[in-house]
Amino acid sequence: MKVLKFGGTSVANAENISKVITILKSESKKQKLAVVVSALGGTTDMLIKAGELATQKDKDYIKVFQNISERHHKTVEGLIKGPRKRTVFKQIDDMLNDLKQILQGIYLINEFSDKSRDKILSFGELLSSYIISEALVQIEKKSTLKDSRDLIITDSNYTNANVISKITSENISSFFNKNKERIVVLPGFVSSNKAGDTTTLGRGGSDYTAALVAAAIKSSTLEVWTDVSGMYTANPKLVKQAFAIEEISYQEAMELSHFGAKVLYPPTVQPALQRSIPIYIKNTFEPKAKGTLITKKPKSKNGPVKGISHIEDIALLTLEGNGMVGIPGFSKRLFSALSRHEINVVLITQASSEHSICVGVYSKDAKQAKSIVDDEFAYEISLKRIQPLLIEDELAIVAVVGDKMKSHQGISGRLFSSLGQNNVNVRAIAQGASERNISAVIAHKDIKKALNTLHNRFFEKQVKTLNLFVVGVGNVGAILLDQIKQQQDYLSKNLLLNIKVVGISNSRKMIFNEEGIALSTWTEQIKKGKARTHKSFFEAVKAQNLSNSIFIDVTANEDVAKTYKDYLKESIAVIACNKIACSSKYSDYQELKELSRKYNASFLFETNVGAGLPIIYTLNNLINSGDTVTSIQAVLSGSLNFIFNNFNEERTFYDVVKQAQDEGYTEPDPRIDLSGVDVARKILILAREAGFKLDLKDIKNEAFLPKSSLKADSVADFYKTLKSEATHFESLYQNAKAEDCQLKYVAEFNNGTAKVGLKAVDKEHPFYNLKGKDNIVLFYTHRYPEQPLIIKGAGAGAQVTASGLFADIITLGRN
Repeated sequence: MKVLKFGGTSVANAENISKVITILKSESKKQKLAVVVSALGGTTDMLIKAGELATQKDKDYIKVFQNISERHHKTVEGLIKGPRKRTVFKQIDDMLNDLKQILQGIYLINEFSDKSRDKILSFGELLSSYIISEALVQIEKKSTLKDSRDLIITDSNYTNANVISKITSENISSFFNKNKERIVVLPGFVSSNKAGDTTTLGRGGSDYTAALVAAAIKSSTLEVWTDVSGMYTANPKLVKQAFAIEEISYQEAMELSHFGAKVLYPPTVQPALQRSIPIYIKNTFEPKAKGTLITKKPKSKNGPVKGISHIEDIALLTLEGNGMVGIPGFSKRLFSALSRHEINVVLITQASSEHSICVGVYSKDAKQAKSIVDDEFAYEISLKRIQPLLIEDELAIVAVVGDKMKSHQGISGRLFSSLGQNNVNVRAIAQGASERNISAVIAHKDIKKALNTLHNRFFEKQVKTLNLFVVGVGNVGAILLDQIKQQQDYLSKNLLLNIKVVGISNSRKMIFNEEGIALSTWTEQIKKGKARTHKSFFEAVKAQNLSNSIFIDVTANEDVAKTYKDYLKESIAVIACNKIACSSKYSDYQELKELSRKYNASFLFETNVGAGLPIIYTLNNLINSGDTVTSIQAVLSGSLNFIFNNFNEERTFYDVVKQAQDEGYTEPDPRIDLSGVDVARKILILAREAGFKLDLKDIKNEAFLPKSSLKADSVADFYKTLKSEATHFESLYQNAKAEDCQLKYVAEFNNGTAKVGLKAVDKEHPFYNLKGKDNIVLFYTHRYPEQPLIIKGAGAGAQVTASGLFADIITLGRN
């Protein structure tokens, strides 16, 4: 024989009860069943509300009663067929009449005692068990209803009665030994004292009823049927990748239940635990799902950690002071004071210095706890031996649970390093000697991030999820999104990287989707997006609070660059295509680097210098490995290289510049490229990354543009000067040709000084044969004093720039 318990959601209405009956019909063919049922989901709360309204002389209790009545009538209507329906309705009405009379009595005498409360609450289970038993008889004739109050005997501690185990066990055994029916339905939660008055078993009472029955009849198994397919590795509402645990030990189940896994209430299943009765957690709505087996010796498949749970709304209380050191009795007085006022302590931690004791309590109890503790230690506080109790609120506890954690090194290290890497600050830690549970107190706002981070660390194939927030979706930004879309499956399969674009913004609108924006339709979605500002976008990213968040700037906007420090301070990595931040004042550049280190948030900007070329990456490797840069010679503008490679006798300078702009090689305003400022910014960034303290004003810019071009008020006026100054540009070309040289715009850095300008290079120079839009960089260092380390390749164009950004994303993902 086995015991099955069905919770409130499983018996919430006629449709759900029909599913329960289908399960019972199937199971009863294999063996006899004892079936414990809860009240229809939500009924208990409605009964409490009706009683409280009645005692407050509020006639709205009648409306609540009518809702209870209508709900049970509707359930009968949907389940009971034929002439039997009238009999069932009469019995239900008689029970509801009794309930109504009790409520009227409470209304008249203005008293809702614990005894009355138990009487009222019992109607929930008594009504549901009667309806379910009558519906069951229609399908399985060999079924019956047994009132649990005849079997479970308690003391008179109403609302949370203590079971008299010996009498209860004998009653249950005697009844089931004589029972001939295949199925016995019992109301959960209800019991009676020796005088025959109704009592209830408190929180989790229906689980307790089922466990008492299972223990007394030595049931083969106890099945708890609910609305989830077992105990999960984490709360599936917060962690999408959470999955049902196949097998778990009693102790692990108790730990997870204590820390928020609400499938079981630990104290109530003790009778089953004491007899080592296997407990199955099953899903009424997916009866074929395997569920979770809670047993003495589970078979482990998922490593040492079995689950991650959490408790919300926690306050941390800290009692501290020099007067505590070496003085016995402080802990006893603290806990005794809290206990006397029935304040539950959820977590305890104390440093070995004895200077402080921290305890976690529910936030609702924090204010009362402070008053109690400050009163208890008023004398010591007056002498300043200890400080008044300190309260930190808006906290939560996350707990990692597993029997075998004690035999595996490094669990704590992985836990805390994973949280730290995602800017989840740990306020307090608690771990018992059994090492079955490691608990950490964190900010309430970080719950979801912490659970997902830890679940990924301990349960998932080490696929790392990157959450991208992309600002600037013009030419390069749009291509980047397309490249990500094309490579998502490949990166997941081969690099174990799950790249999600969760935020996109152009200059006017922004859209967000925590599950990932569909990259095939983002252009349509953003048209319907919210209006954006730099601040509103940042606040939205911050509010998402996702692990491994990356802000990607694909603009040339100075105001966007000024927001980098805000992201870094929130431990959000920054990838910048925008050169402004790294070429602004040296102090600003240095601040960003320091913030990156302080908040463990990467700051990458490879595309600042060579689009997709690994120039900064190579330079960093040289410096980090101990080399010293002495000189840098480079062609760093693919735009200018394209222009001067295509400028000749047959084409005017104006025509070539216009082509470069049309093909996307220059900025929308080509003056940025042709003025040399863009190249100056690039050599400045390289010099800084090489360890030199320079500002943009320190870079000598030898302009080749005539004054009229430099002073042009608009892009249109600038193009006009290219026509009017055609002779100037033609002479530059002819002078170089006469010496059999090529024109190249060169950046140079030598021993702490830098300059940029147009040069005529001869055939022997490495820059001479540089074609198209290619860039080239020559690093001269202590290790490369004569033959430089050379990097060469396409240095302009939307595709290669987007791929450079993509490379930075992948670099972050693999770190």
